[in-house]
Amino acid sequence: MTLQQLIDRLGDNPQLLLIYFGALPLVAFFAGLMGRNEGHLAPWKYFYAVLIYLACIPGIFAVALNVYLFLFERRSIFEFDIYTQILPFFVMLLTLWLIRRNVPFDYIPGFDKISGLVLMIFATISVMWIVDRTRIMVFSYLPFGYVLGIFAGLLVLMLLGWRRFFG
Repeated sequence: MTLQQLIDRLGDNPQLLLIYFGALPLVAFFAGLMGRNEGHLAPWKYFYAVLIYLACIPGIFAVALNVYLFLFERRSIFEFDIYTQILPFFVMLLTLWLIRRNVPFDYIPGFDKISGLVLMIFATISVMWIVDRTRIMVFSYLPFGYVLGIFAGLLVLMLLGWRRFFG
């Protein structure tokens, strides 16, 4: 099964997606009501961490996929599937907003890992887009492993620069 086949099947049968993406903000809302002003305490902050990961991983994947399809595949935004490519992003935003109302993200364990993931995906797509747009052709005897190493080194430098600039 390819990724396109999986997305097509999920888009054709959206009941499970609607249940999953409908449950995340509802659970975050009720957790905010039940744990009012206690979100920074031990059981709640781990519960919020699980909710954040359950919402952010599909949301980040949907955004990265949409950016890829829009920039590299030249797909129209009118062809995007609402259930698999748009809904995860808005559910992620709504869930994060509901959680943020009760607890600052500094208290959530692992939230910095999510932001680091977003940064690395953004940096990778940006570098790939720049290379794609400049149409640079290199004829070299350099092995491909070295090219991958140089690319990874540039990503690490971008990450370190980002952390020094905003950290």
